[in-house]
Amino acid sequence: MLILMLSDNMYYRPTTIEDALDALSSSTAAVIAAGCTDLFPLTTAPQMTGHVLDVTGIKDMRGITDMGDIRRIGGATTWTDIVRADLPPAYDMLKLAAREIGSIQIQNVGTIAGNLCNASPAADSIPCLLALDASVELTSTAGRRQMLLSDFLLGPRKTMRQPDEIMTAIIIPKSAESGVSAFEKLGTRKYLIISIVMAAARMVITDNRITQAALSLGSCSPVAVRLHAVEQALIGTEIDPASGLSASDLVVAADVEAVINPIDDVRGSASYRIQAATTLLHAAIDHCLISATRQPESTA
Repeated sequence: MLILMLSDNMYYRPTTIEDALDALSSSTAAVIAAGCTDLFPLTTAPQMTGHVLDVTGIKDMRGITDMGDIRRIGGATTWTDIVRADLPPAYDMLKLAAREIGSIQIQNVGTIAGNLCNASPAADSIPCLLALDASVELTSTAGRRQMLLSDFLLGPRKTMRQPDEIMTAIIIPKSAESGVSAFEKLGTRKYLIISIVMAAARMVITDNRITQAALSLGSCSPVAVRLHAVEQALIGTEIDPASGLSASDLVVAADVEAVINPIDDVRGSASYRIQAATTLLHAAIDHCLISATRQPESTA
């Protein structure tokens, strides 16, 4: 493990999770750093202050591994890693979100765990991961624990992570890898912008009927939300390509408004966000409906 002293501060760069935990236990005030794409904007200082634990040298924390009934995404896996990975169509929404996170330079160094631990209501990955029924793996010297992402996120910049824990992985159950998916984002421009509204959808259509649906919205509430009631209402709906059925026939603004809790800010009013969220959700669902008609039965 590389250890440097900079003024009165320590910089740790371990190569194993065990060494990282040892360093963290000796200095729980240390900032856990990876891509730093969220970390640096949060400080007004010309350089980081305090102790720093750099986890980018830990090989076990980077990469995507098929482990049978689950898929494990290492916490230090970058957005570029995700975009380039060979993954089922259910992950298309996450890849689309990854391509819209910052710039290419940010995607090359920004990490999935950093995005989650930052806990921004506008974090692009969170709606997609919610629609994939993601859990997070938190590791400390006391052991490992796992919880649903929806339970991990408490509010803006607030999570269930304890000071002695590192988010070592994100876990996706194989049961959530079925179907097709889509991601829609609204911002004032295409790149390098904070989202006004985001929508993610994953759907399974078998024999022209919706058999699974996972819908989520971001940047419309303190934390991104799943639309469980809407999902249940969609199950069993017959999809006949010749009928011209669209998402606007299946989901209305009242369904969205009942779930989200948007605010007025410089990027948009609450009423605008409700309208935009409904429109983006329609677009994501329509994309899934179109894609499902073109996919072989193996995706169902």
